[in-house]
Amino acid sequence: MASNHQSIERRKVRVRRSLKARAKGRPRLSVFRSDKNIYAQVIDDSSGRTLAAASTLDKDVKSQQKSGSTAAAAELVGKLVAERAVKAGVAEVVFDRGAYLFHGRVKALADAAREGGLQF
Repeated sequence: MASNHQSIERRKVRVRRSLKARAKGRPRLSVFRSDKNIYAQVIDDSSGRTLAAASTLDKDVKSQQKSGSTAAAAELVGKLVAERAVKAGVAEVVFDRGAYLFHGRVKALADAAREGGLQF
């Protein structure tokens, strides 16, 4: 029987495989969610470079939120990563939710990134 970690890794690989099939050269908005914080980065897989990144550990977000593990904090991160990506010249991305369900903090980040100007 597979351990929990193996199941999570398998799910992440499965999601990423389907994204690469649909990406058509677009960068990937990748989300990592820990118990205390949430991180987002726009990655160009063809060159292996991070084009824009934001997290609840950034000074802009940390000063506005008491905790980094809330949906409100995820919204701020989504807006910030979208703003930085647009400034870097990225308008369209594919959303990589990793092994997480599109629910709660992940959904809040995605919705805020859409409001911030990213299309996916």
